[in-house]
Amino acid sequence: MSVRTVTETVASKAVVSATPAATGLGAASTPLQRPYGKIVLTLENCLLPEAKLDQTPSQSDGLDRESETDLRILGCELIQTAGILLKLPQVAMATGQVLFQRFFYSKSFVRHSMEATAMSCICLASKIEEAPRRIRDVINVLHHIKQVRSQR
Repeated sequence: MSVRTVTETVASKAVVSATPAATGLGAASTPLQRPYGKIVLTLENCLLPEAKLDQTPSQSDGLDRESETDLRILGCELIQTAGILLKLPQVAMATGQVLFQRFFYSKSFVRHSMEATAMSCICLASKIEEAPRRIRDVINVLHHIKQVRSQR
């Protein structure tokens, strides 16, 4: 059984290579690329292009990067807390957070409510992951979270 580590090449490609100590081949071992079917996994073919990551719609509307990051974190925490209270599986909560992040890479925090978007992401993610919850339950849980946070 060999120990494998992930190293990053100069060309920003993730390559899986075997460590020389684990294989006993010394420093002359070459990087081992693992094919995943017909899918090529590199950092160059990610879902969001780098240009979209640099200038988001929220920043175009005048929101600074730190505030946007705080809103993204707050939204994901809200989805996680609501998912726990709704007894959703972790996969559904993670799906909701991915939907939330992807939505706000194409829409602005200034123009769309973060709480309403988080609520809709929870509802949609629960259906996608086949653990549906009633919309009324989702609304009640988020209202409860909002009340508890406002009393602090």
